[in-house]
Amino acid sequence: MEQRTIKKSVELSGVGLHTGVSVNLKFKPAPTNTGVNFIRVDIKDSPMVKADINNIICQEKSPRRTSIGINGVEVHTIEHLMAALWALGIDNIIIETDGPELPGLDGSAKDFIDILKKIGIEDQGIPKKIYQVKSPLWVEQDGAMIMVLPDDNFRVSYTLNYEHPLLKAQYISFTVDEGVFTKEIATARTFCLEKEANELRKKGLGKGANYDNTVVVGEGGVIDNELRFEDEFARHKILDLLGDLYLLGYSIRGHIIAMRSGHPLNVQLVEKINNQREKLQAGGIKAVYVEANGNILDSMDIQKILPHRYPFLLVDKIIEIEPDKKAVGIKNVTMNEQFFTGHFPGRPVMPGVLIVEAMAQVAGVLLLNKKENTGKYAYFISLDNVKFRKTVVPGDQLRLEVEVVKLRSKTGQVHTRALVDGAIVSEADLMFALVDA
Repeated sequence: MEQRTIKKSVELSGVGLHTGVSVNLKFKPAPTNTGVNFIRVDIKDSPMVKADINNIICQEKSPRRTSIGINGVEVHTIEHLMAALWALGIDNIIIETDGPELPGLDGSAKDFIDILKKIGIEDQGIPKKIYQVKSPLWVEQDGAMIMVLPDDNFRVSYTLNYEHPLLKAQYISFTVDEGVFTKEIATARTFCLEKEANELRKKGLGKGANYDNTVVVGEGGVIDNELRFEDEFARHKILDLLGDLYLLGYSIRGHIIAMRSGHPLNVQLVEKINNQREKLQAGGIKAVYVEANGNILDSMDIQKILPHRYPFLLVDKIIEIEPDKKAVGIKNVTMNEQFFTGHFPGRPVMPGVLIVEAMAQVAGVLLLNKKENTGKYAYFISLDNVKFRKTVVPGDQLRLEVEVVKLRSKTGQVHTRALVDGAIVSEADLMFALVDA
């Protein structure tokens, strides 16, 4: 999957839902690895605000919407556009705006999707940034909850429940991609209760809202409008969630499960996901040499070197590799591991032999990640001085260290260690035979 941008520039105009201010947007192509950037052309020197987790404005200052800002320069109500960019796989784009808030259009992401697809989207030849969630994360507040579980795909399950006859117990779940988003989610419009609308107007919000771009629910039902889906409310909540998640600056793989959550909890989960990713990449990530492009070997790179595949590929990534000398790998142990089903049920413990196997796989990458060894396999021929010092349980992160002791053309001897939080949990001396595939 490659990074994407739009093929050419295009303009769009409308009125902000909350400010009621008319605004003109101009979408422009952007280079790789630049992300989503807004430029306020109505302000001197046309300052830029990156759509980034670090630039989110807190909900107390910007309620009922997602807004970003830096040094007093702000862009409000970006979530519908961000959801459209996520769905279309657009990683890099510049959005020039001459107002403080994006246009509300019809209250959904439909018009953003339509205009961006019309001008065309192109691949940029650089790998897309995708993070696969490694372990469960969750946040909850005042009866609302949102969590993310590890998953090989991207799935969202949402339960909506308001104290209103039309808004009770709506549940919806999708494995979301561009097609599903366009058909099932993009046209779902923003909504509010009639009593909320009156309160928002008193606070100076909702100045651009009307019965066409906002589904207003009164005691007797939807006012002067008709629902596009029976569960349009829950679908729009998913739309908002996808837009908020894209403030990570990359797509994720995982299963989002939300109950009554809105922008504040969405943002809290975004922060937790980003913290998990940064934690996994922090500390000693210094590749002296790698065969693949970039400074680490991810699971796809590892599969190009080793013959192992799920569920027996036990190394998530290599974070350091120095040819003929040493390598460091990472294995994130989650409750989803197949072996926990039958190994110490009720008190899950990672089998020691699999810890040794994980160390051996890192050693295999080290020995085989050389041009002269392309096409070879590394087979175990001896195992000595094996020690198990501590148990490894779900939630642990294994740091797998390998150092070469002796290396010849057809054999390799290494010393390996597995650590959790800096403490050794296992170590062993391994010897391999390097054999033509």
